[in-house]
Amino acid sequence: MSDTPPDRLSIYPDSPHFDEAAMERGVGVRFKGNERKDVEEYSISEGWIRVALGKKVDRHGRPLTIKLSGPVEAWYQSGGESEGDAES
Repeated sequence: MSDTPPDRLSIYPDSPHFDEAAMERGVGVRFKGNERKDVEEYSISEGWIRVALGKKVDRHGRPLTIKLSGPVEAWYQSGGESEGDAES
């Protein structure tokens, strides 16, 4: 697995942009210079993130989201190897 996260990622398993391996490693997102913990979907190349809009939910029980535009950076929060493999 490469050390760069996918260009577009979603936290919802039914999305075509969901990547289970990336979610297991943990992906950090910085938007406009601030680290965000509430990102539900992002696109680095298009320069946007989706975040929850308060406590409102749609008819499927998911939070309503708002799309914010600006510079997006993403990185993996943990390494791709397990700790036992790194020592060898």
